Amino acid sequence: MSWRVLSFVCLAWLMGCGAAEPQLLPADLVLRGGVVITVDPDNGDQQAVAISGHRIVAVGTDTTIARYIGSETEVIELNGRTIIPGLIEGHGHFLGLGRAQQVLDLTTAESFADVVTQVAVAVDAAEPGAWIFGMGWHQDKWRVGDETLVEGVPINATLNAISPDNPVLLGHASGHAAYANAAALAAAGITASTPDPAGGTIVRDQMGHATGLLRETAQRLVQTAVAAYQAGLDPAELVRQTDEQVYLAGKAALRHGVTSFHDAGADFATIDYFRRLEQERRLPVRLYVMVRRESNEVMAQRLADYLMPIEGNDFLTVRSIKRQIDGALGAHGAWLLEPYDDLPQTSGLVLEPVADIEATARLAIEHGFQVNTHAIGTRANREVLDLYQRIWAQQQIDGMRLRWRIEHAQHIHPDDIPRFAQLGVIAAIQGVHCTSDGPWIPSRLGVQRTQDTSYRWRDLLDSGARLNNGTDVPVESINPFVSIQASVVRLMNNGEAFYPEQAMTVREALYSYTLGNAYSAFEEDHKGSITPGKLADLVVIDRNLVAIDPAQIGQTQVELTLVGGQITYDKSEQDRQEEG
Repeated sequence: MSWRVLSFVCLAWLMGCGAAEPQLLPADLVLRGGVVITVDPDNGDQQAVAISGHRIVAVGTDTTIARYIGSETEVIELNGRTIIPGLIEGHGHFLGLGRAQQVLDLTTAESFADVVTQVAVAVDAAEPGAWIFGMGWHQDKWRVGDETLVEGVPINATLNAISPDNPVLLGHASGHAAYANAAALAAAGITASTPDPAGGTIVRDQMGHATGLLRETAQRLVQTAVAAYQAGLDPAELVRQTDEQVYLAGKAALRHGVTSFHDAGADFATIDYFRRLEQERRLPVRLYVMVRRESNEVMAQRLADYLMPIEGNDFLTVRSIKRQIDGALGAHGAWLLEPYDDLPQTSGLVLEPVADIEATARLAIEHGFQVNTHAIGTRANREVLDLYQRIWAQQQIDGMRLRWRIEHAQHIHPDDIPRFAQLGVIAAIQGVHCTSDGPWIPSRLGVQRTQDTSYRWRDLLDSGARLNNGTDVPVESINPFVSIQASVVRLMNNGEAFYPEQAMTVREALYSYTLGNAYSAFEEDHKGSITPGKLADLVVIDRNLVAIDPAQIGQTQVELTLVGGQITYDKSEQDRQEEG
């Protein structure tokens, strides 16, 4: 028998003996009979997923995944529902999300009178001297009333009348301004002679009296008084409040399909608290935390102890630093190349000196940290791009591999748009900011400047820039589907689309909320797509995002949320509890 014939016989024998599929270990959980949008170009859209432990082991057709079903495998029938990767909040404030649920919610106030009414009710229930806190008001969303206005915001006379003995502090929706009554200003020691702090403004009337509006860093004057007040409270109560913030934030995140959260700023003490929660398995979602509110001197001493890249089934990673060069457009704090149309005496505020951020950038390179700098205005974005490029040239380093980010990147001069891709700088945007702010942006910038510079996502994407996406919660609702819809449709509450030619496609928007956010945290090998080997962070939703009218995306309901292969939110169970 020739060697060719012998080889053929042996091959035929092996094929016959190996006709059965190789034995596979049964999965712990299989979800089948649906649409699986993997966000993985190698897998495309599929029907089923198999999970073992905290990892995805297979994705494919129902027939393919049937091989992973054993006698102990739990099977969830999707019945046509859709699975997407666990959504990642690309820029938010985790404890702030919880705290927003503990204080007055002013996001729905349609007038200053609505705010006063909410405060009055809280004062009636409070002890004399207790502080009243609220968050979420925005003067550009109020009906015009008969109040006396200074720089577009009512003076605090009405609040003084209804709350003479209780200090009141109400945070602006942007987080970049606050409104205080006279009792709060007095507690902070703010008088007619108090100078404006660097990077902030104590807004005053024509007589020089503080109106109650505090822009940007001027808020810190009152925050010092708040810290003194809280120091007098029962320490156990403060711990309870913080633990509750984690619980409330986690509950809201999971209900909306958010399994990972980029926390845009925590000091070392807060990171220590998160680390303890992780050790006790009490972190409800995975946190990617940016170091914030620490001086360069302190960071030089302590950064090495806080470098925590992702490992295994991690719930806490730390490898970035957050800085902030300017404020928000709504509070006239965004740093612009030209003055504001409606406040021409200013071009915005510089909150943190460029030289100080440069020193942070050098520390980041030395210790292996990413730099994520808040920049909203055109001047702010240019300054940060210049800063990054300058530091990389000085250090003779390839900035592309560092994945440094600009947080918000809302208003960019056309000359600077191509630089994001050229430098490898990630634009960390929030889709919902566009539709929320769109109606009033022209009042700040004028129509032409708005069109030329504001929320130019299509231009960024077409130039090759990388985008990630989020909500900046609690500035906006954490609901990712509202932000995804805003990214695609750009429909404002006045019924008009905000320069729709700059929109993303549905798949681009979903990518920005999954693999885009994972990439911007160096975690694309662990999460962001439904790929075998990655963490089993998944979301079951009631509609196929890529097959419906994009204007319906914001109405998407989350049916199940899985983190590490465990069901952490079940809408049907939640509905039963609420009915009971």
